[in-house]
Amino acid sequence: MKRVTLTLMGLAAAASLAAQPLPAPDRAEMDRFVSRLMERMTLEEKIGQLNLPSAGDITTGQARSSDIGGAIVRGEVGGLFNIKGVEKIRDVQRVAVEQSRLGIPLLFGMDVVHGYETTFPIPLALAATWNPAAVERAARIAAVEASAAGICWTYSPMVDISRDPRWGRISEGLGEDPCLASALTRAMVYGYQGRDGWRYATDEIMACVKHFALYGASEAGRDYNTVDMSRQRMFNEYFPPFLAAVEAGAGSFMASFNEVEGIPATANAWLLTDVLRDRWGFDGFVVSDYTGIYEMIAHGIGDLQEVSARALQAGTDMDMVSEGYLGTLKRSLAEKRITEADIDRACRRILEAKYRLGLFDDPYRYCDPRRAARDIYTDAHRAEARRTAAESFVLLKNEANILPLERTARIAVVGPLAQSRENMPGTWSVATDLTKPRTLVEGLRAVAGDRAEIVWARGSNICHDPVLEKNSTMFGRDIPRDGRTDREMLDEALRIAADADVVIAALGEPSEMSGESSSRSQIGIPDAQQELLRELVATGKPVVLVLFAGRPMTITWEAEHVPAILNVWFGGTEAAEAIADVLFGDVNPSGKLPASFPRSVGQIPLYYNHKNTGRPLQGNGFEKFRSNYLDVPNTPLYPFGYGLSYTVFEYGPLTLSADRMTADGSVEASVEVTNAGDRDGAEVVQLYLRDLVGSVTRPVQELKAFEKVMLRAGETKRVTFRIDEPMLRFYNHALEFVSEPGEFDVMVGGSSDRVQHATFTLE
Repeated sequence: MKRVTLTLMGLAAAASLAAQPLPAPDRAEMDRFVSRLMERMTLEEKIGQLNLPSAGDITTGQARSSDIGGAIVRGEVGGLFNIKGVEKIRDVQRVAVEQSRLGIPLLFGMDVVHGYETTFPIPLALAATWNPAAVERAARIAAVEASAAGICWTYSPMVDISRDPRWGRISEGLGEDPCLASALTRAMVYGYQGRDGWRYATDEIMACVKHFALYGASEAGRDYNTVDMSRQRMFNEYFPPFLAAVEAGAGSFMASFNEVEGIPATANAWLLTDVLRDRWGFDGFVVSDYTGIYEMIAHGIGDLQEVSARALQAGTDMDMVSEGYLGTLKRSLAEKRITEADIDRACRRILEAKYRLGLFDDPYRYCDPRRAARDIYTDAHRAEARRTAAESFVLLKNEANILPLERTARIAVVGPLAQSRENMPGTWSVATDLTKPRTLVEGLRAVAGDRAEIVWARGSNICHDPVLEKNSTMFGRDIPRDGRTDREMLDEALRIAADADVVIAALGEPSEMSGESSSRSQIGIPDAQQELLRELVATGKPVVLVLFAGRPMTITWEAEHVPAILNVWFGGTEAAEAIADVLFGDVNPSGKLPASFPRSVGQIPLYYNHKNTGRPLQGNGFEKFRSNYLDVPNTPLYPFGYGLSYTVFEYGPLTLSADRMTADGSVEASVEVTNAGDRDGAEVVQLYLRDLVGSVTRPVQELKAFEKVMLRAGETKRVTFRIDEPMLRFYNHALEFVSEPGEFDVMVGGSSDRVQHATFTLE
């Protein structure tokens, strides 16, 4: 038996740390350089550093003559985004360095959200690995590839906590839990930037943490919508991943579209200055989201002159696309609405970022064509993406051990997503060459070799409504509609199913049904595909549902009637082979859900770390007067932390090293975990705590630590979590970060709903 001991500070302790300052000599050197440069800058040039337009249609050889090129020559541009390719970027950078008066280099940004050309699973799927090391490797590869292509700044990670899967952008986040999201946020920042926290190497890029803040809590799950919540909830549930990013040294933040306490985040001084800078010690710069400054006009905050001034004063340093700063700040300065110190402060932060990226030493350090040819979409990167994708898949059901499949089986693959190459990488894979990923059918054939007989039928369109289907292709990744009738497609599918040993139903959402501006009021499998699935199940053949999803979905009928369900999210460029690896048993699934799957949209928002009402589900004789629904249980269909394996993990008794703890002491919680099956596998051991009595109401359960352990068949390991006082802290009503004496419930298990309990008392 092996012992795994975890010395974990926990999420709460992390909240008490300030960002580490730069080394004094380095800080002084940077200050001197930036100050000397700013002394030479005109007011217009300072304002120009705050302007971030989209590159538009700039191409190699045209940068000097384009409208943006002219602005660059005049010193009116601080950076560009949405431009791909070393030669293009080098050409534009040359204009800035060689033709503008001061030769200040540009930042080049891109939404490298889950990989560059080697695309990893969508972030929600990365969270399902529960493996910070794997997530850091994914971000590291993204940085290597993006930097080889001339990019030095990524608009990632997106760390918005969300409990509403109707919201399409839940696919870009890390789930519903602040502890898991915080751990993975640190991993992503380290992967992009490295752990130095000061200078960036040429294969590292600056992270931009988004969206600060509360964007994932939009009302009704509708994108860009209103948000309103208490500060106590902000600090305890929604802010922790952002604080983790500050602690990891993130170089920039992006303001969110939504309002916070009645003031849009882009102009919210309490959020961007009082919390982010003064309380947490963030020393990077803040950029607006796309047209975020201009959109405050629609919020009713004022005209472009007013909202631009308010955004600058609040702490938004860079204006993405709106050109509000470029067009209004001189007048606002003349009218004494703002001060030159406001402009200088923002300008200094942009210049400091360029200094730390090494752009003043070598403006072309990210434009090496040798790296572009050598470091992008390599075999090693693709192999890592394939391993990570397989680790992200969550086995939701495996009745009668239908999975894994035999390679000698006759397999009917049915569904409109089975032969959709462009669908595999998922939303926000903007740098991906969509001709390169294999389809699911191609991946199955490649992994199975010539021993399996694999045939495919479309079976249905994505949905019956062609307008809805068209509206779900925001970035033009249309899955062409089949011109045959529904009956003709269904009959073909049933014919191949009749001759098969097993049916793989490749169904779910197309990738662009999730992501930005892709909220859904109904989050089940679309109608045409659901009808197809019911017909396949009715054949009596074993059916494996391979579920493509960018969010938790309502699959209550499927969970009851389909024998096996493998949720594969959107797994990136290597998804097809990775799905085949798991289906054929070459990889034992180990993913766990980072967000709860509801039974019905009527339960939303639904999350495991809720609080009790005064009338919980059981006890006290109030059977009729309970906080419940008449038609469905309160519980999720699949809970947070849930995921099956091809083997069986057994937990021994949970033991505590003591039943009392002092403020400067600790308690160890230990459990033996045994792989009782005949396959090697990985299990995520999860530690939850509950503060049973507090000065304010506390959640029924909070994840505080986790460890993914690999166990050979028959192997036992003891996993030990160290619980100390900082792990017990929370923000009370006065927003004091405290722990309170009393009794705590310790829960350990393989899912939030399958835990053992023990208690200790904090003295």
